[in-house]
Amino acid sequence: MNDSGKVIVRKKVKKHHAEGHGGAWKVAYADFVTAMMAFFLLMWLITMVSPEKRARVAEYFKHFNIFTDTGESFMNKSSSVFDESGSNASKIDLDLQKKFQGQQGGVDNPQQIMKDLQLAIQKELGDASDQIKVDIYEGGVRIQVMDKRGRPMFDSGSSNPTPYAKKVLGVIGQYIKGLPNRVAIEGHTDALPYVKGSETNWDLSTERALATRRILQADGLDPSRVSRVAGYADTVPFVKDDPLDPRNRRISIILLFGGTYHRPG
Repeated sequence: MNDSGKVIVRKKVKKHHAEGHGGAWKVAYADFVTAMMAFFLLMWLITMVSPEKRARVAEYFKHFNIFTDTGESFMNKSSSVFDESGSNASKIDLDLQKKFQGQQGGVDNPQQIMKDLQLAIQKELGDASDQIKVDIYEGGVRIQVMDKRGRPMFDSGSSNPTPYAKKVLGVIGQYIKGLPNRVAIEGHTDALPYVKGSETNWDLSTERALATRRILQADGLDPSRVSRVAGYADTVPFVKDDPLDPRNRRISIILLFGGTYHRPG
């Protein structure tokens, strides 16, 4: 009421808080905190399980198909990479192993593996395919990597592999490391006399075979799969009619399939 006796009514308009000051952000924040808790709990659980079980989980989700695998537990998957006994098979590369599983004979089929290796070499080493021969010998798959004029695999009179040899052996290594077969590595020279102190072609061929083993192991081949490393000098030429042919200088990598692999002859 003012001095004249009139009643003055004041209306106060209540201002609403901006949307950002409402309660919606609290829900979003709670969801975020819950998600972070779940994430850190998952990280903690992962560190508590064995590497083999982690590999099983990773492999399951890597190859998971929502249309075919829904409702199937990864614990039912069978693969030697999950072998917790510590056997050599636990180091098998799954992708390549699965490539052969389900085919005729699976990984025990040398004919199929020979064909797949030939295709892989042709695809990735097309320019070197004339230096690589893959065949079946005494039930095993033999990969022979030969010298070529102007393109040797090792420096002359040395066991030092050329960059080209490392490339070729690297590609081969990527394919054979995923197979369970034991491996034999053999070195061969031509008939050109080699004398370095007390060393001869026997020493040179053996040293080159050992250098090959080191390259393959550096590319992932399990050392325990190597059953033999040997050098045969010039006693087993690839080109028998020409003992000096550069193709006689070669490395043989043999995938063994049971039984006994004898010295080539």
